[in-house]
Amino acid sequence: MEKRDIRTLKQFYDLMDETRVIRAGIVKTIFNNEPVKHQNINELETALSMLENIPAKNGRVILLLDGVKTIETELTYETGELKKDLWYLENGEEKFHDFLDKLHPGFRQAVEAGAEKLKGIEFNNFITDRDGTINNYCGRYKSSIQSIWNSVFLTRFARECASNSVIITSAPLSNPGILDVSINPEKTFIYAASKAREYVDSGGARHTYPVSERQQKKLDELNRELSALVAKPEYEKYSLIGSGLQFKFGQTTIARQDISGSIPKNESNAFGGLVNNLVGRLDPRKEWFRIEDTGYDIEILLTVKGNETEGSLKDFDKSNGIDYLDGELNLAVKNGPNLICGDTSSDLCMIEMSMSRTSDTWTVFVTRDENLAEKARGLCPNNHIVAEPDMLVAILNKLSIRG
Repeated sequence: MEKRDIRTLKQFYDLMDETRVIRAGIVKTIFNNEPVKHQNINELETALSMLENIPAKNGRVILLLDGVKTIETELTYETGELKKDLWYLENGEEKFHDFLDKLHPGFRQAVEAGAEKLKGIEFNNFITDRDGTINNYCGRYKSSIQSIWNSVFLTRFARECASNSVIITSAPLSNPGILDVSINPEKTFIYAASKAREYVDSGGARHTYPVSERQQKKLDELNRELSALVAKPEYEKYSLIGSGLQFKFGQTTIARQDISGSIPKNESNAFGGLVNNLVGRLDPRKEWFRIEDTGYDIEILLTVKGNETEGSLKDFDKSNGIDYLDGELNLAVKNGPNLICGDTSSDLCMIEMSMSRTSDTWTVFVTRDENLAEKARGLCPNNHIVAEPDMLVAILNKLSIRG
């Protein structure tokens, strides 16, 4: 990797894609029990240096969108995870835990307590959300490249402690999606995207949840309108921050804010209202779509049939996704034990779904929100709450190391 100036958003994304290739190669080397090449470490150091040399103002980097327009944002995730990887590679795993302990107050206590609670369990299913759960949040999904240490820890657990390991995310599979930002070895995880409306099995084959022709036409119409909206100069930034504009299978996501707060609150709310009005115009009777607004992203989902309690139509959630995967892949969720991990209210339904089939359900929830933590505890008595994704990943790694 040659050191160069990073001035445009495209150059930034190209650089992050390069780090993905390097990191995936290093993970493969580690699991082949081969020494990591100094050249690869030097390349990651060069990448970090390039990110740190991007022009900045008041702690926010400035990148060109084209010859004139710029975007200001933070690169906390990108630089932070590169620094963790370099520390991990240069100092070894034991000292890396010391590094994480200094980074996160209460780290060791949370990891020890979690590992003690889950020790000795051979899980039938490990089902987890990605962002905010086993991966730290990033201001832009496209550059949220998985770190080396994270992949090593998760892969160990998947191989040693679970028969089936599923990462279920609201993001799409690709372009960009979870496959573009993950570096885990092949045949380790089942990647379930769009809340599991689409998935890639451990053998690499892609599968999709049935969507009717009429539903797809309606979603295509929505996607055309949203594409036209963000093509306007005043709204282009919403396709570039956070999740951007993502066309998923059976749903669409448009960002209205990112974790750095790049958009003024009044503008973000106004854009949210604009998108809601657009959906209302296309679906005045609310027959086709349901809207889920996280404060950062607006998720627009095709409806599915609900049960008698839920009514005739509902949005497709992750419990529907797990049910679909269970039937497709014979996960035998009802047999347990199942480990369910999440970090938001939209992940609670995964706990509910598993608990409805077996009491042999365990959960680790990542949150600082005590109300959300109480909801998770109320759903599953076999629970552990941690404050950071790094804590959960370290717990899983500790469980995978025998003896």
